[in-house]
Amino acid sequence: MVRTRAGYSGGTKKEPTYYSLGDHSETVQIDFDPTQITYEELLEIFWAAHDPTARFWSRQYKAAVFFHNDGQKRLALETRDREAARKKTKIYTEILPFNGFTLAEGYHQKYYLRQNPDLRREFTAMYPQEGEFINSTAAARVNGYLAGYGTSENLLTEVSSLGLSPEESKKLLAQVHKLHR
Repeated sequence: MVRTRAGYSGGTKKEPTYYSLGDHSETVQIDFDPTQITYEELLEIFWAAHDPTARFWSRQYKAAVFFHNDGQKRLALETRDREAARKKTKIYTEILPFNGFTLAEGYHQKYYLRQNPDLRREFTAMYPQEGEFINSTAAARVNGYLAGYGTSENLLTEVSSLGLSPEESKKLLAQVHKLHR
């Protein structure tokens, strides 16, 4: 993964916001390097990370995959069908064509990282402009680890490349290790 950003997709309203969403859904945009992880691998993570058998209770919070081309559509449908066969029930997660993405407000970005004042302070020093922080691969990686994705062993191999001080690196490793006990 290169970066993630929170936002809104799937609707027709121009310039949706959290308090004026219109017909959009809250989404996560994922930029990834296909030499590091494939689209199909991302889909497998997606199916495992939510309950696709649950009916969505509002358009704002529905589960969906927005595909960009025929190859992505084919893989999304194939993995959905595999999930349905494995669970032996109907899948309610929608597979939809991508029709645009609007970046969510700054306070919606990197939620788990924003909950850690010491790490947030370090990232603010590295990325003084909000847009730089939102687009940072390092911030996306740390946010993912804090959300419980990735092991302390994985983090250990990359923590030195995240730009953190030795003290914050050590604290982050301890937090991630604690999440996986």
